[in-house]
Amino acid sequence: MTLSASSQEIEKLAAVIGESAYVDVAKWHLYLNDAKLHVPLAEQVYPLLQDDRLTLEALRSLLSHYLVPLGGGQRQIPLLDLIPSSCLSQLYAALGDYQHQR
Repeated sequence: MTLSASSQEIEKLAAVIGESAYVDVAKWHLYLNDAKLHVPLAEQVYPLLQDDRLTLEALRSLLSHYLVPLGGGQRQIPLLDLIPSSCLSQLYAALGDYQHQR
């Protein structure tokens, strides 16, 4: 796969992620594309899809290690802790659909 094809795939994947998942802070829903987290997350999820290693546990692990800076970087919270369980299920399903459509 060429670099440009990979970049296009990352962009498509980022769009899916950005529209499928949100962080919940004080009952405010901020979608990952609005939080500018969708592209870096897509870059980390892409190898799981490419190698057919996407599982809910693998996604949970990835999100638990993906730290989101808050308060101007004063604190970092795992993304997994900011995404509601129902939203995590939606994200996993959307990633599965994306993988099957490729």
